[in-house]
Amino acid sequence: METKAIDVFRACIPLFNALSDPARQDIILLLAERERLSVNEIAEQSNLSRPAISHHLKIMRDNHLVEIEQKGTQRCYSLSLDQSVAQLKQLISVVESECLL
Repeated sequence: METKAIDVFRACIPLFNALSDPARQDIILLLAERERLSVNEIAEQSNLSRPAISHHLKIMRDNHLVEIEQKGTQRCYSLSLDQSVAQLKQLISVVESECLL
């Protein structure tokens, strides 16, 4: 396998880890339906605690899956998938060009 393919795969590991958790998947689906939500609003729709939701949102923010908008004292989260989708498209492209023979 080409070095570029390995590098792209390895660069995607944090994103795959972030996407692999069912709680984070639920948050993504909730934000897809509602657009912008606070931690409290997300917690109201989840069986997780507010600190657990905050933990998952931090992981998602670190992996460019959500962005934050400050509204007064409240922070609202929304999906921000452009960078992650681009990364996955790059992986697909590399797999198609270098791994499928």
